[in-house]
Amino acid sequence: MSITLGVVDHGAGNLVSIAQGLRASGAEVAVLTDGGDWDRFDGIVLPGVGATATAMRRLNSHGLVEPLRSWRKPLLGICVGLQLLFERSDEDGAECLNLLEGHVAKLIDAPRLPHIGWNDVTLRPDPLFMGLGDSEPFYFVHSYAPIPSDVATIIGTSEYQAPFVAAARLGNVVGVQFHPERSGPAGL
Repeated sequence: MSITLGVVDHGAGNLVSIAQGLRASGAEVAVLTDGGDWDRFDGIVLPGVGATATAMRRLNSHGLVEPLRSWRKPLLGICVGLQLLFERSDEDGAECLNLLEGHVAKLIDAPRLPHIGWNDVTLRPDPLFMGLGDSEPFYFVHSYAPIPSDVATIIGTSEYQAPFVAAARLGNVVGVQFHPERSGPAGL
């Protein structure tokens, strides 16, 4: 039996490649443009590219903020989608979804931004990484990364001149800074 996933379309995400990757993994995928009936979904994917303030404005204008905040099944944030899960972003002072405690900050000591390319991610035991090793390569495109208030929520770390959080989880809410849809077999 396949799972049914909703992919949030807030106008700032790489929906096509994410939907294709999820379908290739055996999931049924529907694109969500509003906060309507989500009960039919087993999980929600929140992708994102660009700035957090722009993404939050779009989530608000599409009526998606409250449905995301009240969602109790699995929720996966990807790239800016991960950043939106936190309380706020230093990038533009945006108030975010407040599903994970902490904030998003610019990568420190980075030789060049955005950070684009493959990095090994040290993985902590988590169902999201079932079947993967302790360290796997993933593809990144970002200038900011989260700083969780509770280190127990960190499930993946990487380095770009300095360490940064690559994945975090609290209950049903999980996010990854990398792009799983562009990360080959380890990604999806």
